[in-house]
Amino acid sequence: MGQQDEGAERQVEGAEPEEAGDLVPGGAEDPETQVRQARRRRRTRRVLLGAVVLLCTGALLVVGTGWYAYEHYTGRVDRIPNAFPTNVPEAALPAPSKGGQTFLLVGIDARSDLPTTGKGAKAPEWQPGAQRSDTMMLVHLPADGKHAYVVSLPRDSWVPIPGHGSAKLNAAFSWGGPPLLIDTVQRLSKVKIDHLAVVDWSGFKKLTDAVGGVDITVDKTVSRRNGTGMWDAGSHHMNGEEALDYVRERYGLPRGDLDRTHRQQNFLRAVLAKVLSGGTLSNPLKAKRMLDEVTNSVSVDDSLSNGELRDLIWGMKDVRSSDMAFMNAPVAGFDMIKGQSVVLLDANGTAALWEAMRNDTMADYVASNTLDKLGTKVS
Repeated sequence: MGQQDEGAERQVEGAEPEEAGDLVPGGAEDPETQVRQARRRRRTRRVLLGAVVLLCTGALLVVGTGWYAYEHYTGRVDRIPNAFPTNVPEAALPAPSKGGQTFLLVGIDARSDLPTTGKGAKAPEWQPGAQRSDTMMLVHLPADGKHAYVVSLPRDSWVPIPGHGSAKLNAAFSWGGPPLLIDTVQRLSKVKIDHLAVVDWSGFKKLTDAVGGVDITVDKTVSRRNGTGMWDAGSHHMNGEEALDYVRERYGLPRGDLDRTHRQQNFLRAVLAKVLSGGTLSNPLKAKRMLDEVTNSVSVDDSLSNGELRDLIWGMKDVRSSDMAFMNAPVAGFDMIKGQSVVLLDANGTAALWEAMRNDTMADYVASNTLDKLGTKVS
């Protein structure tokens, strides 16, 4: 056989056809050496390809585990049926906001030792006259997903409540549950409430203990009306029971209800700082315990789907407590009405706030207005 036949036999022995570029240019090596080098290069490519496949498979496993966690925990969150008001006159319905989402976060005093929110609820979430909303915060999440704005509505704010005349804001939940509270806040602010989240005091204590307690700095020594002794000035590591005592206090505070809302904001900031930057999420056991308690203790409206909840969590993944602005709604002063100590909201100040929330321009509002913001010192 000729040279052409010998080359064909060597090609068969190589078991794979040679590709352009496998052989050394210029023919410096003999054909057998060139074939061996080509084989080594192909083996190297196969090893690299295998490594890439393994890496991709690992990544898919991680993503799959993350997806399972999303599915598992979002599916556990308790839903509140019929949370939004119906039969509201069209003129009283707020227009959709121009960007972002606004949540109404409610902390309720259930007047009961049994949990009323979350999967572990042992009592109804609302019974007429049995529960009042001691904590009400509008949480605006802008469309850019980089910040969050938390606005406390003092529980003693004297406001019109549909069907009941004027009364303290926290009476709305007592009289009509979530629908009446949402209707009251929407008519007051003309801001559309996209979703509702509710937690009771039992859930509050569990959440605090789930993150290992929180560190709270008290600016100056004050009495503990709901507990024993004093809150000495300085830093305190509080468990769930102590934190509950701290956020419920208003008597003896210089500005009463307004200082209490700052305490609530201060607690929320401390919890977020610990969860987001204190290693909680990076420790599987701590993260599981925290997520178990969150999903067991918090209830949300039934229009918030699992997919929307996942998107919300993912969209806010880079937000830290330092990216959040906490403030009280503008207040004009205090008064006594019908024998009750009440808070009077500032009509002009709140109008600008509500407009910024509707227009998703809260960053500009915060930068250009003097606000009752949460500072580093809290009574």
